[in-house]
Amino acid sequence: MQKKHTRLMDLILSRGLVTEEQLEEALEEKKAKDISLEEALVSLGLISEREMITILCQQMKVGYAELRTMKLDEEAVYLIDGKAAKKYNLIPVGFDGENKDIIQVAMADPMDFAAIDDLEIITNKRIYPMLAQRGQIAFQIDKYFGKQSVLDVADEYKREYETERAAREIETIRNGQNDESPIVRIVQSIMEQAVRQRASDIHLEPMNEEIRIRFRIDGNLIEVMRYDMTIFPALIARVKIIAGMDISEKRKPLDGRTSIMVDQAEYDVRVSSIPTVHGEKVVMRLANKEGLARDKRSLGLRENELKIFERMLGTPHGLILVTGPTGSGKSTTLYTALNELNQDHVNIVTIEDPVEAILPGISQIQVNVKADMTFANALRSILRQDPDIIMVGEIRDSETAEIAVQASITGHLVVSTLHTNSTSASIGRLVNMGVEPYLIADALVGVVAQRLCRRLCICKKGRKATVLEKQELGAGAEEEITIYEPHGCPLCSHTGYYGRIGVYELMPISQSLREQITNCHTASLLQEAAIKEGMTTLRQSAVRLVRKGITSISELHKIACEED
Repeated sequence: MQKKHTRLMDLILSRGLVTEEQLEEALEEKKAKDISLEEALVSLGLISEREMITILCQQMKVGYAELRTMKLDEEAVYLIDGKAAKKYNLIPVGFDGENKDIIQVAMADPMDFAAIDDLEIITNKRIYPMLAQRGQIAFQIDKYFGKQSVLDVADEYKREYETERAAREIETIRNGQNDESPIVRIVQSIMEQAVRQRASDIHLEPMNEEIRIRFRIDGNLIEVMRYDMTIFPALIARVKIIAGMDISEKRKPLDGRTSIMVDQAEYDVRVSSIPTVHGEKVVMRLANKEGLARDKRSLGLRENELKIFERMLGTPHGLILVTGPTGSGKSTTLYTALNELNQDHVNIVTIEDPVEAILPGISQIQVNVKADMTFANALRSILRQDPDIIMVGEIRDSETAEIAVQASITGHLVVSTLHTNSTSASIGRLVNMGVEPYLIADALVGVVAQRLCRRLCICKKGRKATVLEKQELGAGAEEEITIYEPHGCPLCSHTGYYGRIGVYELMPISQSLREQITNCHTASLLQEAAIKEGMTTLRQSAVRLVRKGITSISELHKIACEED
């Protein structure tokens, strides 16, 4: 292995891709994070991922397997089992043409000759190694072997532990022992699979005679496996223990949190349990700690919307609201805004429930109702902390709304969220909370309403729009329009969608709109006035994405249904 690194270092230096000092920095990163040299170089941004792949393929004289878009031959895949795939970090992808005596195998390290020798013994075939990224290999291993691996471990638990032993197993979990027990491995495997499949939530649901496990991927719940209730008590106990929850309390809702490392990335896990007629249901929400605070250009805003957003954030004082239902990406937008505003000369304080990600240089406060640390009480205290910018996780009541508005009028920039369907409806919500319209008009800088719609995968299929669809898209009957629909491929796990994109409605508050707010005009009149001033509605933003082939017309219908 040392020779491999020496050859790699010589090759990179000879090409002038990095300096000796940068290479030393990469070696330190490799040692500190226990990763490979090539991963360290890419992680530090010294070499692009594509450049590294090219260098490694040339150095090792092997081909490259792009597993995200490759259709694997299941006959070849199942020549080995999940244990061998995980042990050597590899997966068969197919045969060498018609010759079934040679298997093409994607490997993180194609120079691992011990693994190749073992694989030839296991399969009784010749191995043709190919280079592949570790994360892509892990995803494919989970895809083909993950579910069976969990079920096998569950069977092992069922065989080994009868009722009395299961109780003892829970006790060992409680005491922090038995880290290699089947239940510990099951929970770890489920969480790793969820991360690699881009799930935002894991649902552990007791049914009548079995437990159902579902992942929420791109906003949709997908069932991944079921098992009988044998493992349920220990499974829930393990989750509650790692989340710091009371294992003995089963009659009332509980909350907890933990974190996990998957593929060198740290994920925050918020856990919620609630009693049901069949037992406790547990939901785990996953969040990449580095994924919430993004560059504002990655949010999906158009160029003119980006300029409006920047003008809002550049205001020295006032109130900025981000609105939308749960799961519409409001937290990501808020964290992105704070990341943009975070400077050494600025004092930023947040009040959150819960704190979803740690932002360096920002004072973040966790709401604690038991300690009387509510949004309103925390906001009062923050005003004595000499803040420049205040982020309130959510305006939930009239007291919080009034203090937030007063704070924004008295020289602070306040950003917060509301649960409303549109920008104009936010004004009415504040009025209903008891805030005087003239104060809202004076305080408000702008409102951002948003949704998330699913992106079509690269496997999308185009077709001509029907007359009715043209009407929905605001096109004339004679206009030729191609719209795209989901198809399904290995990259998107045959769902037709891969990832999500933000859909926005931005309403900067002009002098004209301030006058209308003061005069208590309705939400519909405010919206009409904002549209005349150039505002693009959520529906119009979604129509643009459909016409550009980014999303499907069925996703447009979801947003249009909310607006109607």
